[in-house]
Formats: sequence, C-alpha cells, structure tokens
Amino acid sequence: MAIDKRDLQKCIHCGLCLQACPTYVATGEEAESPRGRIYLMRSALEGRTPWSAIRPHIDACMGCLGCQTACPSGVPYARLIEGARAEVERHARSPFQRWVRQQAIAHFTNPVQLRRLLRLARGVGFRRAPRWLARMLGAPESAVALPEPPRTLWRPQACYPAAHGETRGRVGLLLGCAQWALFPEVHRASIRLLTLAGFEVHVPPNQGCCGALWVHNGYPDHARRLARRLFQAFEGLDFIVVNAAGCGSTMKEYGELFAGTAEASQAQAFSQRVRDITELLAEAPLPEPQFPAPFRVAYHDACHLLHGQGIRDAPRQLLKRIPQLELVELEGSEMCCGSAGIYNLLQPALAKQALARKVEAIRKSGADALASPNPGCTLWIAQGLREAGNPIPIHHPVELLAKAYPDSP
Repeated sequence: MAIDKRDLQKCIHCGLCLQACPTYVATGEEAESPRGRIYLMRSALEGRTPWSAIRPHIDACMGCLGCQTACPSGVPYARLIEGARAEVERHARSPFQRWVRQQAIAHFTNPVQLRRLLRLARGVGFRRAPRWLARMLGAPESAVALPEPPRTLWRPQACYPAAHGETRGRVGLLLGCAQWALFPEVHRASIRLLTLAGFEVHVPPNQGCCGALWVHNGYPDHARRLARRLFQAFEGLDFIVVNAAGCGSTMKEYGELFAGTAEASQAQAFSQRVRDITELLAEAPLPEPQFPAPFRVAYHDACHLLHGQGIRDAPRQLLKRIPQLELVELEGSEMCCGSAGIYNLLQPALAKQALARKVEAIRKSGADALASPNPGCTLWIAQGLREAGNPIPIHHPVELLAKAYPDSP
C-alpha cells in the first residue's frame, strides 16, 4: 500500500490527536505522536530522512486509530501507518528480519499451528513467549504470557438453520485465527444468537486468515492473497459476520487494500457485506432474554471496533438487554489496552504501560466481569488482571447475552 502525499497534507498539526495517542501519553515525545509520525513519513518520502531512521517510531505506533477518531481534518491515519510499515519492511529491515517476522505471523494466523505451538511451548515449561523469539522479532524482552488452548480444535457444522419463524437471511461466520483456536465458545454463542434472530448461519470450510496481522505489519500482498480466499468462501451470502474486532476492521477496508487493482470492485462489494456480530444483532428482533445476570459488567472498547469501525453503541445495547445486568463505563475506555495484534510481543514496555492504565480503570470501576469484543484484548487484559491480583472473568458480549437464553430444545 503506497502512501499518498495528499493524505499527509491533510494534517494541519493542530495537536488534537495527542491525548488520544497512547504512545504520546506514555512518553510525551513528539516523534511518538501521530502528528510527529506524519512529519517523519513525509520527510522519508521526500528523501530527507532514511526509513531506517524513522523505523523505531513507526514500529512504536499501536495502530489503535484513536487519533483518527479525534482528528478534525479527516486524516486517514490507518492508510498512512499501514503504508509506512510497508515502506519500512521494504527499506529498513534485512531479508532475514523480514523472513522471521513473516514466519511468526504465518504461525500466529494459522489456528492449527497456533494451538500446536502453544501446547508445545507450555509442555516444555514456557509460560511466557520465549525471550529468544522476542529478540529475533526485534523486542528486548518477552512480556506475553502463553494461554492454554482447548485440547481439541472445535469443528463446526457447515450450516445452522434459523431457530424459528421466517429466515431473515443467510450469513457466513468468519472463524478467524485466535478466536477459533482459543475462544470457540464465542463462535458457539454467535451461532446461537444469530439463529435465534432468524438467520441461517453458514460456516464455510477452508476460510483461512483475513489478513489483518499481515496488512497491519506491512505485508499487503500477503493480505490480498488471503482476502481472495475469503471472496470465494463467502460467495452468495447476504452478510459476513465477524466477532473479532481486528478482523472486521480489516475486512471492511478491503476496498482500499485492493484499490487500483482489477479486483477493486469485488473487494468493495465484499466489504459492504461485512458486519460485526454486535451491529447485526443490535438491529435484529431477538426474543427477550429470560435469565437475569445480577452483576456489574464493564465494557472495554476494542480499538478496531470503536475507532476502526465506528461501533460504540451496538455492544452496549446488547448487554443492556440482559435483565439485572448493570453496565458500567470504564475511565478512558477508548484508549488502547496495548495488545494491538502482536504489538505486546514486539513493544513490551509501551504495551505494559497501556495495559496498566486499562487494568487500573477496571479496578476503579468495581466491575465483577469485563466484556471484550476482541480476542487479543481479552488475552492481554486477562494477563494484566491476573498479575494485578484481580482476575475477574472476561467474556465477549455475545457470550453474556447467549447465557441469558434457555438452551434450545
């Protein structure tokens, strides 16, 4: 993805993005702000600064897009940072560094390989990502705890008919990578609610990865190859439903990913059918929940749902449907938790500072549980809560809502 100089010129250097940027808040350094990074991108494009010199500042960006929401000038920061990372990969890393990063992303985005690696690592005594892996990827230390995956990979049916009444439409469910490998209960809850809402749910085989980690780390060609596979897998369905915020954000931007190619119109048409599970269910005629949940739940705004897709109210509306559930707001909920794909592995110091802010906000809220719409956030925040001695349960919003309904006959 090439950087368009016209996008850089939209920045009027007003500084309204600064307090929305977790790396600027943490460091106070202009080069670690969106405004500063835009200046550095422009300097590199004009040949005044080598990409190798600005690489640390591009790498340090969480890609949370909080600045994009705050910007009054409509600067498309997502396009800019993804384009800058592609330039960094081409011009500021050695072939060996690129190969290592590509191998890591390939394994993280394959649910079978991800489960196998996690079980192997935990079986030989690793409870955190090995330091040697972190250093090969360019990180000075390892801060990521390794989760325990389910013993087997959940294998869904190909089709789930609507539970009752007239069928509202045919939807396809994206299985994804981490969500499928680590949180199959989120998929089961998604299918249950979609069928209750009158949708026929299809789970196409051989879907593969959506390409989010690839495009966010500077490899758009890899992402396009994966997207083409999804075009075929979900052909003929009314909507493509996603329950992982980062995946949905990228899939809604396929039009930009394929801009200027022969597949641009196909990609745009696909993106227009993508829906986050919460936005689709919030508009659906679900039956009234029957089982109360008399506890306090805080909702965490995943960056790529709030800032990437502009979805704030839908998950809250779903949670408010649950009888006796008290929804509490987190202080600074719009700020990134520091997970950001594999950012917490690559930039552990800044990621841990962001996590500490999030954990403290959860503690102050007095919540009994947390609702989180993205698997990476869920894993990272759960680690922070455990280490802080406050291991409250974390669930996807659809899990909490699904528990409010009786089991299907």
